[in-house]
Amino acid sequence: MDTIGEFLTRIRNAGSARHEKVDVPASKVRAGIANVLKETGYIRDFKVVKDGKQGMMRVYLRYLEDGRPAITNVSRASRPGRRLYVTCDSIPNVRSGFGISVLSTSRGMMSGSKATQERLGGELICTVW
Repeated sequence: MDTIGEFLTRIRNAGSARHEKVDVPASKVRAGIANVLKETGYIRDFKVVKDGKQGMMRVYLRYLEDGRPAITNVSRASRPGRRLYVTCDSIPNVRSGFGISVLSTSRGMMSGSKATQERLGGELICTVW
């Protein structure tokens, strides 16, 4: 089962339903993706709550002034059946710079623009706009 794909789908569906927040099971990878989305302004905030088991992560969604969700589309690039690795020179430019790509690098999760600045490649997790 693709846990990252499920995480992204929950965020996409909650935004379409105009929810204020969405709860997902916590993991370090999901927290890394949420941190990149927070740094780039696609979500307001996220919190990880320990409950003795896996823990839960609450993601607070962000909406624009006219009520549209900040995240209009999330596309999973690398998946369990087909991993997609990119070099620093081949990181995709999403929507001519109006979107971001999320990469898993040797220095953790980061946006495509930050990975390009640091000359790092890695696994292309998803693209968001």
